[in-house]
Amino acid sequence: MPQSNRGSLWGSSSAAGHLPERALWGADGSVALGDLARGSSLGGRLEELSGRCVLVATADQLTAALALIELDGVARRLVLFPPDLPREHVAFVTASAAVDAVVSDRTAPDAGTPSAGPFVTCSPKIAPAAFERSERYQTEWILLTSGTTGLPKLVVHTLSSLAGAIQDAGAAPKRALWSTFYDIRRYGGLQILLRALLGGGSLVLSSARESTGDFLARAAARGVTHVLGTPTHWRNALMNPSARRLAPQYVRLSGEIADQAILDHLRAFYPGAAIVHAFASTEAGVGFEVGDGLAGFPASLVGQESSGVEMKVEEGSLRIRSARTAARYLGSHAEALPDADGFVDTGDIVELRGERYYFVGRRDGVINVGGQKVHPEEVEAVINSHPQVRASQVRAKKSAITGALVVADVVLNKEPGAANARGEGLEHAILEHCRAALPRHKVPAAINFVPSLAVAATGKIVRRNA
Repeated sequence: MPQSNRGSLWGSSSAAGHLPERALWGADGSVALGDLARGSSLGGRLEELSGRCVLVATADQLTAALALIELDGVARRLVLFPPDLPREHVAFVTASAAVDAVVSDRTAPDAGTPSAGPFVTCSPKIAPAAFERSERYQTEWILLTSGTTGLPKLVVHTLSSLAGAIQDAGAAPKRALWSTFYDIRRYGGLQILLRALLGGGSLVLSSARESTGDFLARAAARGVTHVLGTPTHWRNALMNPSARRLAPQYVRLSGEIADQAILDHLRAFYPGAAIVHAFASTEAGVGFEVGDGLAGFPASLVGQESSGVEMKVEEGSLRIRSARTAARYLGSHAEALPDADGFVDTGDIVELRGERYYFVGRRDGVINVGGQKVHPEEVEAVINSHPQVRASQVRAKKSAITGALVVADVVLNKEPGAANARGEGLEHAILEHCRAALPRHKVPAAINFVPSLAVAATGKIVRRNA
């Protein structure tokens, strides 16, 4: 049923700052929010989408952002369609979400577009339009999980659950200029879009069509102050000369385990910036943010409520309860979200060492070496701490004796002056580095030096087994 018990994204962002001075910048254009206040990116067809379940399926992030701003509070449901979603999953997503309208930045449907209800084109060229932007619905926001295999899960949020961490964090500087490597159709990128809109700032969007260097140069030219990405994003960025052009005030990592090596590298690279890492997931929402420069998080955060978030650890898995968590799944995934006690099981395994918890990996990513468990991320953290290593990926290799062996693909630094850039003599040194920090069964049986690692559109390393 229509509801109006909270503000829409448009109403909240309009009140958060002086609109003419705020903008969204894409790779090929920009839109001033003041122009959007007087017109429409949807060609004045907002009324046709009222009360519908709208699939936002644009190729460009800028047009996706404009559609979300206009449709929250008007559409009954918004389905955020990541551009990297396999085409064979489209029918499953549209059926599970009961899609009955499509917004695209194309002028006509193509073969992969669902044939359901109105097809509305979204454009960064704002057209004059006379209509009332009233808050008719508490719109459901449907985000897709980013698993690498199988069908995605459709996760149901509202603007209130999505914005909970932003409201609790307090106001960012009103002239903050945000940017992110993330795509706003995924949870991490959507959080940054909302932080900019609800906090009174502007946002520079990335594009899959441009290189890392071009994106960094464009962000620097705009004077970006707040930049966010995964640890993998940042490892790649710091090797690019354009990273030196940035002068951020705030750098944040999330989406993967932030090991001590990448935190230290960012601190050295951007000494004037606050370097923080956060834990968040599509289902659990934003759990916490850590700004002390250390990997892991203080044990004091577990077992007590802080900013409306409660955390506990059961069987090694981190569980979160808060108003930021998703409400439920749609479609064929019927497991409870959250559980009967209101907690979401994140599936992330943590280990208490002294007064601090450390992330060691995903529950479903364990390598079984002769009956002993190995979390790839734990081994990667050790390898990445070697001074000549840029990044690594640990994976399983089948073994007739132990069932599996641990092997590592390693990318070496290519900075000027880095010795042994081709890996001569380094395999032994890295293995000795691992033996000094890890039990025997966790030490890689082999090191493979590779020029790069496969990275998904989400900015995370693609996990695979041999």
